[in-house]
Amino acid sequence: MALRLPKAELPAELTKNMIKQLGAVPENVEVLWHSPRVAKDSLEFGATVGAWDAVDPSLKSFAHMAVASQVGCSWCLDVGYFQAQNEDLDLATASQVPRWREADVFTPLERDVMGYAEAMTNTPPTVTDEQYAALLERLGLPAMVELTAFIAYVNLATRANVANGVTSQGFSDACEIPLAKRPTTSPAGSTA
Repeated sequence: MALRLPKAELPAELTKNMIKQLGAVPENVEVLWHSPRVAKDSLEFGATVGAWDAVDPSLKSFAHMAVASQVGCSWCLDVGYFQAQNEDLDLATASQVPRWREADVFTPLERDVMGYAEAMTNTPPTVTDEQYAALLERLGLPAMVELTAFIAYVNLATRANVANGVTSQGFSDACEIPLAKRPTTSPAGSTA
């Protein structure tokens, strides 16, 4: 897949900050910069979402990568795995998110969070009362609200990237453990 819009030129200071933060300028920002207001609001909202702290960072990372894998956002998987490394999350576990159903490295809670993320991502969503209640009981009210809003935001970002033709930039190449590939068959009930 190729970018469906050309890259816009970013302001020098933003370019410098992106390179300092990630080592490269994210192509999704360059694409969004054709509307600086949309790009700035997206960056600000993403930073706000990233600062929420009612849910364990590894659970949010796994949820993000599960959504990205299901939607097919290689950019989000790439940068999500790179960020997991930078946040000192267990890379051996994080590397298995694209094949979480087959991998035996996840806790029951981690599996339930990724299943919930995928159920929210399905079109139409397939979240069940039982699934929601089981997570709510273990996470509590504030964390459940945060997790749900976080997954909704990740759906916005991943779907925009895929629609704009943004793909992996190789951020995760810095990780010593390769990222697993998603199985070629979709799980039952997955229609995203």
